[in-house]
Amino acid sequence: MTSVLICDERRTARDGLTRVMTAVAAVDNVDCVASGDELLNRYGRESADIVLIGTQRALTSGIEATRRLMALHPGAVVIVFGSPDDTASIAAAIACGARGFLRWDAGRPEIVAALADALADPRFGSQRNEGVENDIPLTERELQVLRGMSQGQSNAEIGRELFLSEDTVKTHARRLFRKLGARDRAQAVAVGFRRGLVA
Repeated sequence: MTSVLICDERRTARDGLTRVMTAVAAVDNVDCVASGDELLNRYGRESADIVLIGTQRALTSGIEATRRLMALHPGAVVIVFGSPDDTASIAAAIACGARGFLRWDAGRPEIVAALADALADPRFGSQRNEGVENDIPLTERELQVLRGMSQGQSNAEIGRELFLSEDTVKTHARRLFRKLGARDRAQAVAVGFRRGLVA
């Protein structure tokens, strides 16, 4: 069974995620905190199997909470959740040691998969997997599109930079999603960052 600790400043976000988590069969305990300080205090007393930390565009509190927790407890299993197009927060959280990312509107199957993936390898996410780029056959164009996504660029912006139409960028995006096993931009950026495809 799995214990989950949720950290988010917004009560509605905590309550909503708690309702979803308590409905997941493999989760037997869910607790919540509202700040990074509370998170460190609670985790220091009783560590959870998985910590879910909320991120918000243009706010660093979720990323800072992730950084502080991982600095004190490098073995913590952290998944951040937030907007799927907030690639800057996703990349920053992965750089701090988060093992995955969930969209705000993730359904139960996606959440169960993320929990299982995060718990599968205790070393996963503690360091980036440098030098494994060749095991994912992305073309140079797909890598360029992925890197644009990691910088928060829209498809139109990526297209202008690469002298491609927006439709062509979307085609490259669909292909790289399939190759990375990603459902959306956020997950693609998270996978790409962990595998050293983007910096």
